[in-house]
Amino acid sequence: MYSLLKQIFRTGIKTETRLINSTVRLQVSSDLQKTLVKHFGRALAIRHVDAGSCNGCELEIQATNNPYYNLEGLGIHFVASPKHADLLLVTGPVSKHMEIALKRTYDAMPEPKWVIALGDCGCTGGIFGETYATSGKVSNIIPVDLTIPGCPPTPMQILQGISAVILKSFS
Repeated sequence: MYSLLKQIFRTGIKTETRLINSTVRLQVSSDLQKTLVKHFGRALAIRHVDAGSCNGCELEIQATNNPYYNLEGLGIHFVASPKHADLLLVTGPVSKHMEIALKRTYDAMPEPKWVIALGDCGCTGGIFGETYATSGKVSNIIPVDLTIPGCPPTPMQILQGISAVILKSFS
């Protein structure tokens, strides 16, 4: 226990600096909020699909819902049904068993729909690539509008990616 406390004091705080990210976050959030209200008149609904990831990306997605990033406060929420979703967020290399489920989820979404491949595995297949068990990157199965690389990407990168897809579509 003593050695663990020594290591904590030696390492120090390793979190994001609040001042820098606050200004970027505020800029991204205000632009995104204006676009959502103007074009949707409501909240943006996201359907998340884990196509075979290690859950590192899922932890970062959940971090976007904490009070610091406050995704819900921007008018963005996660839904359980693809029939209610505007954006599909896919993580992990697509396993062979998830191919049909991913295609059905994509097909069930109403137009307009966007797809974001999240993390190195979703963008390129990651360390798994295309094997007997995986089909590789998400774009091998469904069309992808934006990729957000990283292993895993930070919540700020996720927020900027969502913002980029929406702002690009309506500009």
